[in-house]
Amino acid sequence: MTDIIPIQYRFTFADASKEVLNLQMDGRTLDLIGNVPPSLPCWTALAFNRCPHCPLSPAQHAACPLAANLAGVIGRFDRFLSYEEVHLEVVTHERVISHGTTVQRGIGSLMGLVIAASGCPHTAFFKPMARFHLPLASEEETIYRAATMYLLAQHYRREEGAPADFTFDGLIEIYRNVQTVNAYVAKRFRAASDSDSGVNGIIYLDLYAKSMPYAVEKSLSELRYLFASFLSSKTGAGDDPEQGPEI
Repeated sequence: MTDIIPIQYRFTFADASKEVLNLQMDGRTLDLIGNVPPSLPCWTALAFNRCPHCPLSPAQHAACPLAANLAGVIGRFDRFLSYEEVHLEVVTHERVISHGTTVQRGIGSLMGLVIAASGCPHTAFFKPMARFHLPLASEEETIYRAATMYLLAQHYRREEGAPADFTFDGLIEIYRNVQTVNAYVAKRFRAASDSDSGVNGIIYLDLYAKSMPYAVEKSLSELRYLFASFLSSKTGAGDDPEQGPEI
């Protein structure tokens, strides 16, 4: 287990200007470290456009942890329009991902990471996805990662004697809660800036949040083809149960 997990986002814009954001996660808790500015704007206050299902106590949390962690992010992109082209590099211990995209998609990917590790109770489920961050993931990749992560979480719950859900009902509820979070984060952004980049970044993220309940309710049929060989196997573990895969 790594004590500190660094993730760097490098944005290079059409005018050759750059924005570099260095994020760090605690290797044990998967919370962001040192990402909250010392002075927070008023739109980060917990009571400001607070999510109606927020379980946090205003007496213990003056600021929304999610908004506080995003405060140092969105202001750095105010001068750019969401549809502008940008070259994005994301650097982790394991790899460097380099891709041309739009400001909206780049910010959306960055915000997805920050939101998952921000300390918001409704997004804590996504911490394992933040640990194994996949920038600019497609809808199919996101559905696959979320569904498999959810089932692994249920396995650990069952090992600990807690109720386990293998119907994905809990995953649908998680994403419905996230849709509410996204809507109220967008309200905060609209109050914070005239730029459309932050708002459109969260809208981009919300498209995935909205698609997940639909995908689950359809029994994840869109991903079934991935398991065709496994499902047709008599042993359920490949043609030779004693021969492991080489991938």
